[in-house]
Amino acid sequence: MTLLQVTNLQADVIENEDTQAHTHILKGLNLTVNAGEVHAIMGPNGSGKSTLASVMAGRPGYVVTDGSICLEGHNLADLEPHERARDGIFLAFQYPVEIPGVSNMEFLKASTDSLAAARGESPLSTAEFIKTVRSLAQSLDLDPQFLKRGVNEGFSGGEKKRNEIMQMLLLQPKLAILDETDSGLDIDALQVVAEGVNRFRSTANGLILITHYQRLLDYIQPDFVHVLADGQIVQSGDKSLALELEAKGYAWLR
Repeated sequence: MTLLQVTNLQADVIENEDTQAHTHILKGLNLTVNAGEVHAIMGPNGSGKSTLASVMAGRPGYVVTDGSICLEGHNLADLEPHERARDGIFLAFQYPVEIPGVSNMEFLKASTDSLAAARGESPLSTAEFIKTVRSLAQSLDLDPQFLKRGVNEGFSGGEKKRNEIMQMLLLQPKLAILDETDSGLDIDALQVVAEGVNRFRSTANGLILITHYQRLLDYIQPDFVHVLADGQIVQSGDKSLALELEAKGYAWLR
């Protein structure tokens, strides 16, 4: 089943809100992700990888000028970020933000309750929720005491990344987009994060891994590897393509 269909996607980043100056970043990108698949997207700096992630999630500061993004056949173009999240899109940020004054526990409970309401389901009881979240935190080597702290507040880089994987496992989106989740992680943290991602994988969901480095793909085996350059996917293959990029760099593709 086709989960995500990106067709001729063209998008700009808004450089200046006052003048509405735009820079054209995505230039006719096409991508299909079926349920059960993991797609890795690699490419040089400035190629449009993070822009693609942001545009799919509906982050402010970007404008789609042509093309479409469809999740299970439904065009996301007119949906706000929270509506896309409700429909099953999850974005793990390259640089997770801190939200002082809002505890992880409050944030996660509000998120799960909102999703349950959107799906017409009953929310978890407080006791069930706390038990589930504490178990997830421990499985990701996160001190459960962190659940009482502000979202990502005072967390190390690795703790922030593991916190986002915990969110993904709790929310169970249809499509998870991980934007350089491996950046800044030492080998131990990378293995913990990869174990969490592999636990999420199923025949019912899809994953897009955006990364610079092949090492992440040693732990999370992708079904497809794509190279993004100058706003378009210029090469696709299996995991062997990532190994070739590691050995040769990107210049040979231009």
